[in-house]
Amino acid sequence: MGRKRQLKMQPVGVEHLTQYNQLLRYVFQVTDQELKEIGWEEKDMMRAKSPTLEQADVLGWFDGDKLISQVAVYPMKVRIFGHTYDMGGLTGVGTYPEYSGQGLMHKLLYQALTNMKGRGQSISYLFPYSIPFYRRKGWEIISDKISFEINDYQLPKSRPVPGEVVRVDVDGPEIRDTYHRFALQTHGALIRDDLAWNEYFLWDPDDMMAAVYYDDDGVSTGYVMYRIVDDVFHVKDMVFMNEEARSGLWNFIGAHFSMISKVEGKIFTDEPLAFLLEDADIKETISPYYMARIVDLEAFISQYPFKPDTADRQWVFQLEDPLLSWNQGTFALNIQADGTASVHRVNCKTADHTNIQTLTTMLLGYKRPDYLHKIGRLVCAPDTVHMLEDAIEQQTPFFSDYF
Repeated sequence: MGRKRQLKMQPVGVEHLTQYNQLLRYVFQVTDQELKEIGWEEKDMMRAKSPTLEQADVLGWFDGDKLISQVAVYPMKVRIFGHTYDMGGLTGVGTYPEYSGQGLMHKLLYQALTNMKGRGQSISYLFPYSIPFYRRKGWEIISDKISFEINDYQLPKSRPVPGEVVRVDVDGPEIRDTYHRFALQTHGALIRDDLAWNEYFLWDPDDMMAAVYYDDDGVSTGYVMYRIVDDVFHVKDMVFMNEEARSGLWNFIGAHFSMISKVEGKIFTDEPLAFLLEDADIKETISPYYMARIVDLEAFISQYPFKPDTADRQWVFQLEDPLLSWNQGTFALNIQADGTASVHRVNCKTADHTNIQTLTTMLLGYKRPDYLHKIGRLVCAPDTVHMLEDAIEQQTPFFSDYF
């Protein structure tokens, strides 16, 4: 007869750092060879993950004293249509396989979301290892990743710009300052604090480089992070606040023509990269990227900026949430003429209904109400669809790696 398991859920603290890293390495298959490739040893990984256990909300299931399942929630802030939201960044999710199938992760996620609500984090982001799994828990796709590959002879021709590009330290203040100003004006962008920057650089090798574009007034308006390996220019990240900065950064990349055979990278916006190139026959691969879920509908809507109109608007609908009872039931969404809104429970019948996944992807601008109505994810009258189309901003979220 096997031993009796003694399972209990509790916070995971710094004293559990070794077990936390062991579970991470097992679940995400981080080998010693991979650590060596970025110049790390086991102690480096443990030191790098210490801030997570010090600043994040980490929960785990223990079998006696052994950590066997865990989730981590980073305290983050994101920009949504010009407003700053407190966000819970879900990461470090994993369970040893011998403990799977017992509902442990379901309970951990419920508790993590409950804690998010208590901290005022009305929305949560994650990078999914399984889209179907997280959809069943209430998350939905909100962004795409476009991976591109450009041959050296397809690089854009240099365009005259009034500013200049300066190479800087990859973790220098110029990068952080530029990104912060970019994030404040960009829908969906994370406001990176020290913890977020630590995670952003965590797995980068030592040969990562960076260059900043300064306009004619000496103001940084964009940057590119990159490394050159085996004649390939790898773009880790590129942000720019205007067309001038975009052109200046591509001029810089193109200046490597004699050193490289191609450029590879990722785009997290709807930038029409191929269209902007003279030789547009480049390789682009689009795949789903980040997912999100509204944690607390009432708190989320209280901050959400709808588009102003000449009159107040209302939508009464039934909402389904696979985990959270406070997001289940019949709600009345009241949108004032100035674009401010509130939502509250009502005791009445309505044929209109949707779920938290659909509502999240719609309000974040990834999928429009008209499309969601056509595919049956949003059930309501055509007039309501038109009202929602007019009320919700049209902008694709920006996303970059951060955890």
